[in-house]
Amino acid sequence: MTNILDLVARILISALFLLNGVFKMSNYDGTVGWMEGFGIPGILIIPAIILEIVGPILIIIGYKAKIAAGLLSLFCIATAVIFHNDFSDQMQLGSFLKNIALAGGFIFISINGTKDFSLDRKF
Repeated sequence: MTNILDLVARILISALFLLNGVFKMSNYDGTVGWMEGFGIPGILIIPAIILEIVGPILIIIGYKAKIAAGLLSLFCIATAVIFHNDFSDQMQLGSFLKNIALAGGFIFISINGTKDFSLDRKF
């Protein structure tokens, strides 16, 4: 049962990023404009999209999951600090805390790795 729950947890924590990566691709210009509104160069959307699509896939299949989770943890912390730092706005505070919590989940994967239902365990 532990192996199944590990896989389900990896899917659940990864789904948000995978969907957001696809959304960023389909709304590329809007996302670039939003990022530039925060003073972030729009060109950085490309590595963000790659990370948000490739990282979750690696975590779900359990291949190099520790590295992918570590990178996504850093991404969560960076996006929390850069984009969700207006704590007077309850929605921004909630988004900040959500990103920090997700970073914690990814750190957990980075430290503990995956269980048997993963390519890392097969190789």
